[in-house]
Amino acid sequence: MKLLLAHRRTLKRKLLDIENEVRQSLKMFGLMVGPRVQRSTFCNRVRELVAGDPLLQVLSESMLTCWQVLWDQYRELHKMLVQLVGQEELCRRWCEIPGVGPVTAMTFMAAVDDPHRFAKSKTLGAHFGLTPKREQSGTSVDRDGHISRRGDGEVRTALYEAASGMLTRSKQHSTLKAWGMKIATKRGHKRAVVAVARKLAVIMHRMWIDGSRFRFSAANDQPESSGNAVAVQA
Repeated sequence: MKLLLAHRRTLKRKLLDIENEVRQSLKMFGLMVGPRVQRSTFCNRVRELVAGDPLLQVLSESMLTCWQVLWDQYRELHKMLVQLVGQEELCRRWCEIPGVGPVTAMTFMAAVDDPHRFAKSKTLGAHFGLTPKREQSGTSVDRDGHISRRGDGEVRTALYEAASGMLTRSKQHSTLKAWGMKIATKRGHKRAVVAVARKLAVIMHRMWIDGSRFRFSAANDQPESSGNAVAVQA
């Protein structure tokens, strides 16, 4: 799993490097690819822009050839990742959480490896660097800083993106989302996303340990067979 994630991540980064290089190079000549161009039409859009300029056509075509190969191979690895996640019952349960997708599920599983390594679920937040640093000096200094950013940065990024998706894109109501929105109102969006990401790590670990499902609302305390899932007060 870690090897698949690493290879997929590398291809994605190189793909974006070439894509940004092409965009920036054309921008120097006043040719704008446009932010809304999808990857399925990216090559056609670039060729359309450089048509009529032999030098730009040759230079762009070499970059587009490499870009297309990377894009095809990236899609192959992503397809493999989705298939593996579909075969894992635990990952399918995690994907029921708003904002959590196959990449987040596999990244979390690969990083934790053995859930029993952690005696308490609440330690997952600190393990992945999602808890604030604290500065103390006697009785005169006691303040919280930014998050520690310790541990696996890829897991931290995946959890942060999942939390952001829950708060901004998901339209499904849940106790966890409502809790995050309250924090956003009081302390700002970024702090709320970090708090929800930390809570997601705790919830996903508990789901792994006890085999439960994500429960959107504490009021809907139904039997596990009904499809409702784990309490967010983990």
